[in-house]
Amino acid sequence: MKEALLRLIPEFDLIEDRELREKILHVWESALKSGGWRLDNLKKMPFTLLIPDCKITFVEHVRSVVRMCMAAEKEFEDIYGERLKINKDYLLAGALLHDIGKLVEYKEENGKFVKSSSGKLLRHPFSGVGLCYDQGIPDEILHIIATHSKEGDLVKRTPEAIILHHVDFMNYEPFKEW
Repeated sequence: MKEALLRLIPEFDLIEDRELREKILHVWESALKSGGWRLDNLKKMPFTLLIPDCKITFVEHVRSVVRMCMAAEKEFEDIYGERLKINKDYLLAGALLHDIGKLVEYKEENGKFVKSSSGKLLRHPFSGVGLCYDQGIPDEILHIIATHSKEGDLVKRTPEAIILHHVDFMNYEPFKEW
């Protein structure tokens, strides 16, 4: 499963901390199992149910968010240097895991993607934190996951969480119907 995940989302290899990368891959494996998904489902699963007939897949969304976070981190480092400390591995881990809870929030039913019974009660930031906590993901990354969506609007976000929050919405807003 690990090798297939790495082929599907090569950005896992951007995480320099090997132990953290392994934990992230375990979270993905656990979430796939918990939600009853196969990797090929993720190639067609929309990244959101809030956009009717969304053509952007879950995998495309995750990969774009990771890459855009990486680009933002690089620009901040190039311009501000040490004046803005960003933990690159935590930022990228947050990007890889920010929507992992959707693997239990959504289900496929009669060829359509819909909310699962769990998803009707808990949005993905909550279930995502739960999935990650079980695998020993650091609190700083749990914070990024928990605050990436509207649920985090009343919380003071870390620099990594601010970047991920804005990048995630940059990967959502342009696809909404006008």
